Amino acid sequence: MAKLVSKTYGDALFDLAVEENSVDAMLEEVLAVRQVFSDHPELTQLLRNPDVGVSEKLELTEKIFKGRVSDHMVGFLRIVVDKRRFQELDAILDYFAARVKEYKKIGIAIVTSPGELNDAWKKRIEEKLLATTRYEKMEMSFQVDPKLIGGLVIRIGDTVVDSSILNKLTDIRRRLMSTSLEQEERMQTS
Repeated sequence: MAKLVSKTYGDALFDLAVEENSVDAMLEEVLAVRQVFSDHPELTQLLRNPDVGVSEKLELTEKIFKGRVSDHMVGFLRIVVDKRRFQELDAILDYFAARVKEYKKIGIAIVTSPGELNDAWKKRIEEKLLATTRYEKMEMSFQVDPKLIGGLVIRIGDTVVDSSILNKLTDIRRRLMSTSLEQEERMQTS
């Protein structure tokens, strides 16, 4: 349900930004709004508190953001508060930011390796991803997981390419188990 809410509201904000030709400006405002809530966790608590009335929350939202962000952003925040969707605001803003990056052909890649990669390897991986995807720019994030033994796991959005030795060993184990079970079943039916 939360994913549907973030998609619905995030798409509405994104469509407005495209229609108004203000995608970059709206992204900046989204980041500024996130920063305000990050810097003031008590504000987040207040807006999530069910004991505080919607009218008070709307008034507070207006007071904090009016004149600091566009009227479109203030209106958007008012709708989120009024529809009691503030709990999903982080997910909505994350979804919006991801849509903007897709729109601007910026890929977000998370690369996991068994050890620290040097800069030359990181650059080669980025170049390979740019050459094999539709993205014109990549935001790269590198992580280390010694359990992988060797190889890489690359995640871009919902797509995962797992060339790790751990994955290959797991696959071999799964096939061996499947073959073993099939042989047992044949022996029992014979």
